Amino acid sequence: MSGRDEALADLLAHGRFLSGLSSVGVAWPPPSAAAARPDPSAETGAAATGAGDTRTDDPAVALAAIREELGDCRRCKLASGRKKIVFGQGNPRAELMFVGEAPGSEEDEQGLAFVGRAGQLLTDIIEKGMKMRRADVWIGNVLKCRPPQNRNPEPDEILSCQPFLEAQIQAIRPRVLVGLGKFAAQWLLRTAEPISRIRGRLGERDGIPVMPTYHPAYLLRNPAAKKDVWEDMKSVLGLLGRPVPGSGE
Repeated sequence: MSGRDEALADLLAHGRFLSGLSSVGVAWPPPSAAAARPDPSAETGAAATGAGDTRTDDPAVALAAIREELGDCRRCKLASGRKKIVFGQGNPRAELMFVGEAPGSEEDEQGLAFVGRAGQLLTDIIEKGMKMRRADVWIGNVLKCRPPQNRNPEPDEILSCQPFLEAQIQAIRPRVLVGLGKFAAQWLLRTAEPISRIRGRLGERDGIPVMPTYHPAYLLRNPAAKKDVWEDMKSVLGLLGRPVPGSGE
């Protein structure tokens, strides 16, 4: 089989896989979130006193419930080799949410998303480029456990993590989603097209605009592509109604 035929076969197989991704796995809201729903008869008193907001539309409460539901996850084979689950972190009310591929070695050690060299570059993109605080966005991954030797995510692993990422997006409801790299962009856009083709092409997931762009790890290997990512981030700033630094706006 030629290289072209192999690539086509891979795309077709991946397309069949992606077309089968749907709502699976975990009920929404999770049981712990449902338990936190206030008694309607008590709403009047709570509103009058301003006490104890336990509404499930509070993103922080919802995210905590999702994390509780995730638990010490053993839903796929990655559990046996991981050190820490990487749930994602940031502002529960973020307007901007970045989704990457999977944790690397540094993330696996610390249990935090994007803390290695690629994470530092992402921080620079957010803070030096976009003039936003990293603490004001949310950052996560398609997978919550590190694949061995940083290999590509496999379909069963993506399916195992999918309900939790979907629930996180539903809880946060960002104004814009950014897919970092092939797997995140393809998952968000439900497509098998290569990142080189969809990068910079605005799409949507469940009514939320999605900007697919290159992964920071790719930029470390290909610095010339930084200019493409900056163009994408300028579009993201426009969607957020923020000025583009250095444009004079």
